[in-house]
Amino acid sequence: MVILLSNDDGVNAVGLNILRKELLSIGDVWVVAPDRERSAASHSLTLHRPLKAVEIEPKIFAIDGTPTDAVILGVNKFLPTRPDVVVSGINEGPNLGDDITYSGTVSAAMEGTILGIPSIALSLDISGFRNYRAAAKAAVKIVKWVYEFGLPEGVLLNVNFPDVEEYEDYKGIKWTRQGRRIYTDYISELRDPRGNVYYWIGGLPTEDENLNINDDTDIKAVKEGFISITPIKLDFTDYDFLKRVKDIQIGL
Repeated sequence: MVILLSNDDGVNAVGLNILRKELLSIGDVWVVAPDRERSAASHSLTLHRPLKAVEIEPKIFAIDGTPTDAVILGVNKFLPTRPDVVVSGINEGPNLGDDITYSGTVSAAMEGTILGIPSIALSLDISGFRNYRAAAKAAVKIVKWVYEFGLPEGVLLNVNFPDVEEYEDYKGIKWTRQGRRIYTDYISELRDPRGNVYYWIGGLPTEDENLNINDDTDIKAVKEGFISITPIKLDFTDYDFLKRVKDIQIGL
């Protein structure tokens, strides 16, 4: 199995390097990842400047671009053969609910899916343990399953791990739907040493339990100690709405 591994936390991230060591037990692993943290880069692509790449170790490339750039270059330039699986992560922090619209981790997997390669995004819901090794051990089993059974065209897997003390503390795996994760609108207005105003966007997720009251959401599963796997479709079309309105004429 040839595996292309990327992320949005950067090529030196702990989660990526622990996962790489685990994945080497099942395949030929190539790393193509941003040279620095690119969290919340979403599915952005670098078009207005050249990209630089450095092979810092054999089969490990650092790119001065986005996670999407990294996957495109990995598949089309650096790997000697087309990868069987694209794996992104393990991200430092969860990518649950509406997080996926911002996530560079998920977007790297999206790019792999666009290129026709089974792809998986992996994230750890960091708490006190920061147990990437347990998550990586479980990730190997998920990657092997995807390699064996494949994924439907246009579908990727978004996987979130609860942060457990020991691997045996996982309660199991749940197939889930995307929940809702809404952040508070928090903007800090500050001044630099020269008196110029600048803004820092932040905010924390709200704890509205009514957003994820059903048992089948990713957020609820991880909160209860389960590994969440959510199939994500790249086709955003709302077919139910389209069916209702397709015969409506809007005059111009």
